[in-house]
Amino acid sequence: MFVGIGRGPRPRGADGPCDLLLACHDRIRHFLALARRVGEQPAPASDVGDAARSVARYFAEAFPLHVADEEESLRPRLAGRDPTLDAHLAAMAHDHGAHDPLVARLVAEARALARAPTDPARRSALHAAAVAATRRLEPHLAFEERTIFPAVAGPLVDPAEAAAIVAEIRARRAGIVHGPERRT
Repeated sequence: MFVGIGRGPRPRGADGPCDLLLACHDRIRHFLALARRVGEQPAPASDVGDAARSVARYFAEAFPLHVADEEESLRPRLAGRDPTLDAHLAAMAHDHGAHDPLVARLVAEARALARAPTDPARRSALHAAAVAATRRLEPHLAFEERTIFPAVAGPLVDPAEAAAIVAEIRARRAGIVHGPERRT
């Protein structure tokens, strides 16, 4: 019923830091949408369980890697280069901390539904957690795409720094095995 269960969109074709970060944002949106759909659309229990496990796995394993990409690879390189950008970086960091309880709830509800895929209360709980997470994460993703990512693609980050960011992003994922189409 849920086409592509367990798989996010394929990464965009390019290999620059913004391309990799935007591909992560695409996957965040994909798994938020999957969580909302599985929480509200009728489907066989096996599909519900598979989708819920995929949502839990993504937000427990991959999502923290993306946050680390931004906090450990972008923020230190961009900080102190522009006062407006510094304010955006501070807002980004604040948001990341505020997202922790929402993501923890989403993971917990997805795991609970994976254990009881026929329980309508568990489906409703996952849907509510997904809606709450989407309300906070979607504006945050759009904010980063509008304010932080252009700085990474622009003259503030030289080619050597961009290559280092890409290398760090890839290194974080070296231990995560999702199959050929499921990357963080």
